[in-house]
Amino acid sequence: MTTINKLEQALNSARSLQSDLKTFSMDTEDQQAKQMFNQLSTNLENTVQMLQSRVDFVNSEEPQYLQQSMGMQQQNKQQQNQQKNQQSKQQQNKLQ
Repeated sequence: MTTINKLEQALNSARSLQSDLKTFSMDTEDQQAKQMFNQLSTNLENTVQMLQSRVDFVNSEEPQYLQQSMGMQQQNKQQQNQQKNQQSKQQQNKLQ
């Protein structure tokens, strides 16, 4: 797993946790717990912003990560197209 993948995974996890904390805050009637969940969510917002900044920086400084990601997608599409072509040829051969 590349650095950018790990950063993006951490960013997504932090956003998910922040969302959960906000939900916990809304779901509880306990004012002390509500305040705690809100504070944790606010603290996590800073973490999310820092991680997003780092992801943006890595993408700008290391363009090969973007190229690798795009390259992998193109490779996958090419492989899928080749498989489809092979299947079509096999079906045509069966019909003949």
